[in-house]
Amino acid sequence: MSEQAGVLSGEDFVSTERLMGRSAQAAAALAQAGVGAGDVVAILLRNDIPFFEAAFGAGLLGAIPVPINWHGSADEVRYVLDDSRAKLLVAHADLLAGVRDALPAGLAVRSVPTPAAIADAYRVAPDACPVAGDDVAWAEWIERHEARPGTPAAAPWGLLYTSGTTGRPKGVRRAAGDPGDPAQARTLAALLAAIGVEAGMRTVVTGPMYHTAPFTYGLQVARLGGSIVLQPRFDAEQLLALIERHAITHLHMVPTMFVRLLALDAATRARYDTSSLRVVTHAAAPCPPDVKRAMIEWWGPIVGEYYGGTESGAVVACDSEQWLAHPGTVGKPIEGAIVRVYGEDGCVLGPGEIGDVYMRLTGLPDFEFHGRPEAKAEIERDGLVTCGDVGYQDEEGFLYLCDRRRDMIISGGVNVYPAEIEACLQQLEGVRDCAVFGIPDREFGESIAAIVEPEPGATLREQDVVAHVRARLAGFKAPKHVEFRAELPREDSGKIFKRKLRDPFWAATGRSI
Repeated sequence: MSEQAGVLSGEDFVSTERLMGRSAQAAAALAQAGVGAGDVVAILLRNDIPFFEAAFGAGLLGAIPVPINWHGSADEVRYVLDDSRAKLLVAHADLLAGVRDALPAGLAVRSVPTPAAIADAYRVAPDACPVAGDDVAWAEWIERHEARPGTPAAAPWGLLYTSGTTGRPKGVRRAAGDPGDPAQARTLAALLAAIGVEAGMRTVVTGPMYHTAPFTYGLQVARLGGSIVLQPRFDAEQLLALIERHAITHLHMVPTMFVRLLALDAATRARYDTSSLRVVTHAAAPCPPDVKRAMIEWWGPIVGEYYGGTESGAVVACDSEQWLAHPGTVGKPIEGAIVRVYGEDGCVLGPGEIGDVYMRLTGLPDFEFHGRPEAKAEIERDGLVTCGDVGYQDEEGFLYLCDRRRDMIISGGVNVYPAEIEACLQQLEGVRDCAVFGIPDREFGESIAAIVEPEPGATLREQDVVAHVRARLAGFKAPKHVEFRAELPREDSGKIFKRKLRDPFWAATGRSI
């Protein structure tokens, strides 16, 4: 990487100054295309420099960037485009080819050639990488426009699609903040510290930026003039090489990445100099205690953790020293955060008492679920919101998580909705009923299990179940474990008693999910 601050993607480097200039050109181009304040610019890009240009360019106009999970099927991408009412889509050429037939009528599209590093990482055929003949190329389009005056005062919040129990994600839309509000400034500073962002840092963005945390992390680092290496796809040994080559100081990771790093043999791990690292932060999924201890032993007491959600932001955090003194905690409330644990009767519980965890960052602007004003009430209590987790706080205020109310599966930091997979499986001929849930997975935290009750006389195989889901949903939603039962356990109401199916898988872990 150049000694200049900026973003490196494969062999392509752009300085922070040039990135902000190109973002201002993007703003001018978007404005000419009819995009204005409050409009939505959808981003179907892997980690690449144009992702930053599109997000910052939209922000200059007061428009809203919407990163889309590019692992999704064409129908899933169409759902986000429709639900967000996107006015313009920026997409990598090969991804655009896969969703073109599902795009809403009238949607403006700009295409980005798929870079060689990304094509190699994802085995994209060379002929799928260039911009198609009739498409408008993003780079040439923005370069025809003079830069729009001004720079983003802050990284855009974005409209970020997150978990739900109905199988369809909900868009979290946060009100614009007031940069001059001291309380907001203090809370934002605390949030950035919790996720491991500071001026002048050098980092590798290892996770896909359609996720809330990498999206926020990457844009904030760029806004503060940090140096970013975009890893096309996480590879453990490649990450070690990047740390050494670019003297990386900060990382934001998920526990699955720790597991893969620790799986490297000792000689490979010793081959690379990681002494430049100062701050390593993780979140998004439970981290096995032995994995976290091993990372602290390897990289030193620089491993921090935080917990929160798209709706709340990071609300608690802890460093290595705090975690070692309070093993298993996910952290203590940061400045501006409120965390309460409620019992079944709605009363606030005391230290050590297990109940539903609710939280809020008081200094941040409030949020709403896009197009669903009633949905917020489902997760709100006394002005606080829940991610559906059950836990407790100790006498010092450190939070521990024990369980989840929702059935949502978190696999490798990715949210998966069982209801969506169950609905898909119920369309498979021969399936009478089914239950989908998460089971322990050392690498991913959780993997997807499906227990299927076949119709009498039906002959189903595991590969039939997996293939059916893969053909209709994103590949990562296909079950990794499939069982068949003549009869599923049911409550008196007739509802499947999912906990009876799920608990045996978790019994040996000491956790109940």
